[in-house]
Amino acid sequence: MATISLRKGNTRLPPEVNRVLYVRNLPFNISSEEMYDIFGKYGAIRQIRIGTNKDTRGTAFVVYEDIYDAKTAVDHLSGFNVANRYLIVLYYQQAKMSKKVDQKKKEEEIAKMQEKYGVSTKDK
Repeated sequence: MATISLRKGNTRLPPEVNRVLYVRNLPFNISSEEMYDIFGKYGAIRQIRIGTNKDTRGTAFVVYEDIYDAKTAVDHLSGFNVANRYLIVLYYQQAKMSKKVDQKKKEEEIAKMQEKYGVSTKDK
């Protein structure tokens, strides 16, 4: 019902709003069915990806069919309590995610060059 009123008002959404949500602080043992139950209340879901690696556990990506459904989910589920954990629901922003990856790559390159040329920062 809330999404209908958003559409009728012809409101402009902020630029960071998109259909893809990044969810943090999930319980490690949450199932995809539980994710569909929680997020499906706010609209049709295209895809849910739950992190399974050591680095990505407790996170997920939720892709909605409609941008207004995604906005409603963020508004209602940020701070939602699931298994004594409060969810952090954000809009996925490609630029921020790629910066983290770039930073890791740069750190790896520096470590390789330090090893190659015998430079150590631990001596100081």
